[in-house]
Amino acid sequence: MNRAFLTAALVFGSTIPAMPTAQAQHLSADGAYQTFHTIADQYFSDVYFHFSPTAGTSAGLHQYDTQLEDYSAASVEKEIAALHAFEKKVEAIDPSALDASVAGDRQILLNNIHSSLLTLEVIRPWEKNPDNYSSGITNAVFVIMERPYASADSRLHAVVEREKQMPQVFAEARKNLKNPPRIYTEIALEQIDGLVSFFQNDVPAAFKDATDADTKAAFAKSNAAVIESLKSYGAWMKSDLLPRSNGDYKLGADTFSKKLSYDEMVDLPLDRLLDIAYADLHKNQAEFARIAKEVDPTKTPQQVLAELATIHPAPDQLLNAFQSNFSGLIDFINTHHIITIPSKVEPTLEETPPFMRATTQASMDPPGAFETRSTKAYFNVTLPEKSWTPEHVAEHMAAFNVGTIISTSVHEAYPGHYVQFLWQPEFSSSIRKVLGSNTNIEGWAHYCEQMMLDQGYGQPGAGAKDEREAKLIRLGQLQDALLRDARFVNSIKLHTGQFTFDQAVDFFVKEGYQSHSVGLMETKRGTADATYLYYTLGKLEIMKLRADLMKKQGAAFNLQDFHNSFMRQGFAPIKIIRKAMLHDDSPVL
Repeated sequence: MNRAFLTAALVFGSTIPAMPTAQAQHLSADGAYQTFHTIADQYFSDVYFHFSPTAGTSAGLHQYDTQLEDYSAASVEKEIAALHAFEKKVEAIDPSALDASVAGDRQILLNNIHSSLLTLEVIRPWEKNPDNYSSGITNAVFVIMERPYASADSRLHAVVEREKQMPQVFAEARKNLKNPPRIYTEIALEQIDGLVSFFQNDVPAAFKDATDADTKAAFAKSNAAVIESLKSYGAWMKSDLLPRSNGDYKLGADTFSKKLSYDEMVDLPLDRLLDIAYADLHKNQAEFARIAKEVDPTKTPQQVLAELATIHPAPDQLLNAFQSNFSGLIDFINTHHIITIPSKVEPTLEETPPFMRATTQASMDPPGAFETRSTKAYFNVTLPEKSWTPEHVAEHMAAFNVGTIISTSVHEAYPGHYVQFLWQPEFSSSIRKVLGSNTNIEGWAHYCEQMMLDQGYGQPGAGAKDEREAKLIRLGQLQDALLRDARFVNSIKLHTGQFTFDQAVDFFVKEGYQSHSVGLMETKRGTADATYLYYTLGKLEIMKLRADLMKKQGAAFNLQDFHNSFMRQGFAPIKIIRKAMLHDDSPVL
């Protein structure tokens, strides 16, 4: 199914009656193929984007721009019913009647349905997470204002139409939220002032070029109503919701395992996954200690880490420091035949949007899979705020030391997220462009951090000025790896009750080599982003796939061919990619 076909189907809202189950079970191969693609198109138009129009805008499908998510309990029930209906339709298609790639797409689609049902019926964030409402409406405006895919007047009109529906969102929130975890309400309260500021300052500034008087007048009215609704919601959370926020954020072992199976196609027992996590953690700690001793044999690894934290650009040079890395990375990738880079266009560096700064240090924001009018990719970097103390600035800039600034450039841009985005036209289906597996997306970017240094980047003459800097660059990469190892352990232990919140924070500091403020931020994230073990998990899956392919191909193995072949598989779970590249069902780990 090509991109143009799906876009057209969504634009015109094509709906083809579902084939009865008994008939579907006796389809010819051609019939099964056609039926599956019809159902997939219907799923995107009738469920996926219908109930998440903000995701439609983000994907580049601008017929959704004036729509907003319906946060009511009745809408949740409608979505659940629609998901169950499509679950039956997809299950009725025999995967053996499809070729391997399309059978993989069927499994990805079915898993997405199962995961969505698990979220709505079991995890129930609509009843537990107040930030989903306040940050949800903020994102609904941000995806319109971030890209100039249409005129300022046209996009501002869409913002107005969405904003008109936002006060009702908070009416639904007050009805839906039942005994949330206290940490969720605290996080929502921490965010609320930044969200109010976003609507007060950032949104009007983004549309300063709008000229239509009627639209501007309508915006002044709708935006004022949203600001008032957010302030009222914040006051309600503080006075009413927080005192009765006594719920549990833990998923529990069974739900956690199901989510991991549906999202990532990983079904190893959790105790086995913990063994894998600790093994990688200890290996990286030992390597950090070995290299730290080479840097300065008179200091402990923690003392060398403290020194590393001070070696960073000045805050006002941070964006330039990232930009200056690009040419060296691109040259190295090309001359060492690491991967094909499909475009010479570089991502655009910019400061992280204000409302995202509390939770992210750097991020890649590429256009959606179907965006044709505004195709820039933004590399966002969070700079220190002018109001921060010198101590706060120093702690923030430690995350951009001489080593981590390299690994972040690799992770976000070359050959990480940005290069994978550039490969999207090669993905075989819209399913593989839209329904992404994080062990693939984040696993790939994290894998690249180590792979690039293993291939020789970060050595004198290739990203480092001398041997000492080369060692510091490796230490920065290992520090980032230890952060992801700590996420791996904490995600399981937090959600199965083996760690308290405070124990998880301490684990990030002591075992993950992070500052206390980073440990606190990471643990907060882990309470809601339960399976954020996918960075290291995906990296290890990709490394095993590479090793198994090397063993199978012997002298014929070629690293660039491996990476290019991996890219062509899209955002599919590694289990599906293994089958495509190895032609077997061998274990992912």
